[in-house]
Amino acid sequence: MTVKIVNTSDNPLPKYETEQSAGMDLRANLTESVVLKPLQRALIKTGLFVELPQSYEAQIRPRSGLAFKHGVTVLNSPGTIDADYRGEIGVILVNLSDMDFVVNHGERVCQMVIAKHETAEWESVDVLQDSTRGAGGFGHTGV
Repeated sequence: MTVKIVNTSDNPLPKYETEQSAGMDLRANLTESVVLKPLQRALIKTGLFVELPQSYEAQIRPRSGLAFKHGVTVLNSPGTIDADYRGEIGVILVNLSDMDFVVNHGERVCQMVIAKHETAEWESVDVLQDSTRGAGGFGHTGV
């Protein structure tokens, strides 16, 4: 699949790091570093603008290394970029650790996964078909 992209940063384009990677790392496009205090969040711009094909989305997900090593994650994970969005990709990072974290220009702050999706049409009915699970919700299968 080919996706049109505009890169207004001086960072390289996102790329798959291995042959079977699902996500591509996105980098911070900053004029100055951002300090995230504990429990603080910030919108980090990437300088990237994309034109996705219809019926596709880009999911913005945390990087496992940032989460494990520093307690920094994507707040609205996964964030969704719709196919008709043409604005700059921004990433809401949150620092869940007890120490300051500095985001520098060019730092890999998240990963982006491009995924196909369906568009649903609702069919109003009076009753839903029974299933084995039924209405069992949170914790219904035990500990």
